Amino acid sequence: MSPSHNPEIVAFIDVLAETGSHYRMDEMEKLYTEDLGFLVLTPQGEVARFSKPQMMDEFRSRRDAGEKPLSTEKRILHIEEQGDEATAILFRRMSDDADPALYELRLRRTNGKWLVSGETVLPWPDLAHAKGFLPRRTESKTR
Repeated sequence: MSPSHNPEIVAFIDVLAETGSHYRMDEMEKLYTEDLGFLVLTPQGEVARFSKPQMMDEFRSRRDAGEKPLSTEKRILHIEEQGDEATAILFRRMSDDADPALYELRLRRTNGKWLVSGETVLPWPDLAHAKGFLPRRTESKTR
């Protein structure tokens, strides 16, 4: 984590991971905006969108089924702020039985508090084989 990250956002992300991982639903409800959009890339290459009630139902059902807490393992890779909005990019692993993921958290400061207004979850890339999103240049031109 870079020392230039806003400590309020870093602390919020810590609380978010701890609260959600332990299925503390009353606290969790207060960390997300009502218009939350939770996006997940599916194994079929499509994007599934979940609302706040749908996401909360999933966590609540895990809690009610007696699931053990999730891992809080995370690494903040980048935070970018634009006034009362921010985007945080994280490495996140919920369990040894789950794939690691790249999380994009879209944050909004509301009444002086940071809240999650959106999340996008993508598979963590195999960095050893990643080629980048642009192809290599085929010519070297000097201008």
